[in-house]
Amino acid sequence: MIHIHADFDEATNTVTYLVEDTATKQAALIDPVLDYEPHRAALQTHSIDRILEDIRSRGLTLTWVLDTHAHADHLSAASYVREQTGARIGIGAKITEVQKLFRPVFNATDVCPNGTVFDALFEHGDEIPFGSTVIKVLHTPGHTPACVTYLIEEAAFVGDTLFMPDYGTARADFPGGDARTLYRSIQKILQLPPETRIFVGHDYLPETRNAVAWESTVAEQLASNIHLQDRDEDAFVSMREARDETLKAPRLILPSLQVNIRAGALPPPESDGHTYLKLPVNRI
Repeated sequence: MIHIHADFDEATNTVTYLVEDTATKQAALIDPVLDYEPHRAALQTHSIDRILEDIRSRGLTLTWVLDTHAHADHLSAASYVREQTGARIGIGAKITEVQKLFRPVFNATDVCPNGTVFDALFEHGDEIPFGSTVIKVLHTPGHTPACVTYLIEEAAFVGDTLFMPDYGTARADFPGGDARTLYRSIQKILQLPPETRIFVGHDYLPETRNAVAWESTVAEQLASNIHLQDRDEDAFVSMREARDETLKAPRLILPSLQVNIRAGALPPPESDGHTYLKLPVNRI
């Protein structure tokens, strides 16, 4: 049996999940966030430190820190968590495609586009031992080539592929993204049993709702996801591509991507001993 604790980061609208296998007290952390204030390029660890303290106080052993994809809206705390706990970092195997896409954008010559900065690269169908249970991996690309869903017992952690039913689905206009691929990935998720719990990666609180939320079910998504109702594949692609044309780039896309292709680590220090995040002009 698993226990799930959700931590909502207001600055990035991101949900970090702490999943505990109650039989063994092993834990996995999904999509952890570093605090980053872009106007001062100020990096802090207050949010993730609070979660790590909760892990310690509850006597849990953190074995995995898992990212659902290379996020473009927040900096991953995966590398910091590994340093603090020894937990292994896992991500979808197609992260190598994302590294190849963005290595030249940031002239990130230290990045080897082979995924070795991560401890484990997961393929579709992989089963990862986790305490008394397993974590099953579904490759669910479309938002990015590397997106995966982590299925733990009756809970599916879908990252950005789906949002709450009243908000819809992920954008598919990032490099390597594709609306038709996204639709097919969503169908993989919706073929899970109807009672499967869906845990989303973000909530942006639409005007029709007054409290953030992050959990639904397959049945609820099928019945009421606003982007999927009465739409076949072609209609979904047309809707998604038209909507994506109206969206701005995420506020933290530039710092996030150059950190997250490094598994949440900062670029190496330059000759003056300082670390710099780059602003590649007209590259995104």
